[in-house]
Amino acid sequence: QVEFPLATIVTDAPKGWFQLLPFPRSTQDSGGQLGALRLAVRLVEDTVLPPHCYQPLIQLLTEPLRCPGQPPASTALAVLEEVTSGDSRQDVATKLVKIFLGQGLAVPLLDYLTARELARTTDPNTLFRSNSLASKAVEQFMKVVGLPYLHEVLKPVVNRIFEEKKYVELDPGRMALSRGRQVISFKGSLSEARVRESSLELLTGYLGDIVDAIVGSVDKCPLLMRVAFKQLRRRVEERFPSAQHEDTRYFAISGFLFLRFFAPAVLTPKLFGLREQHADPRTGRTLLLLAK
Repeated sequence: QVEFPLATIVTDAPKGWFQLLPFPRSTQDSGGQLGALRLAVRLVEDTVLPPHCYQPLIQLLTEPLRCPGQPPASTALAVLEEVTSGDSRQDVATKLVKIFLGQGLAVPLLDYLTARELARTTDPNTLFRSNSLASKAVEQFMKVVGLPYLHEVLKPVVNRIFEEKKYVELDPGRMALSRGRQVISFKGSLSEARVRESSLELLTGYLGDIVDAIVGSVDKCPLLMRVAFKQLRRRVEERFPSAQHEDTRYFAISGFLFLRFFAPAVLTPKLFGLREQHADPRTGRTLLLLAK
């Protein structure tokens, strides 16, 4: 642990070497000598006002949904969408989703943003592919509303992958054929074909379990997510009604549900709270191939 006076951060941003101290229970083991850490410490202070102070802002943001007769381009949400840069878009989307969830208007917010993006899209193949405010808002909405659902679906399989630590590789240039049986757990001589065959079998097994868990979890999917995607499907059908674009309504939903929800959680479980630590290189490679 490192200790420094809080007062020094308030008055100035200290930079320097701070003594690294052992925890009390490990003092004898370490002999009290653990070296030092070089830190640059900064205190960021946020002022949070009483709820009523934010009501004018909330009223302004929610007005397009409460009074839908306004010109679409002149609403506060439309202006906010125009001026939000790529770097801050995710942060803005997160705040908007939480504000509108608190007002019971999260689904209308997503409908408003996705409808605006649909109106600007001419090619269905590029629909919701960019990191627009609409895409980021749906992504953050799923994380806030659907995280317990995600854990229930993926956690058993992800935990098994971490515990088994199987060697999985499909790229011949990456295969460690000479690393020995202790590492790869094969009997006899190794060959590229055997490693590939074993890897395909493992990946197919893991993926099958994940798909079965997702398909079997329809009734557990949060109601808000189901309502939001039902509305999205309707909007996409209205925008691309022709028979040649019949599958677009499904691609729009799967693009969010799989590419922005399930697949990222498989790739980096720690970021979604599925694991406490990041994966080791071998497990990380398995998760990457599985996510792909």
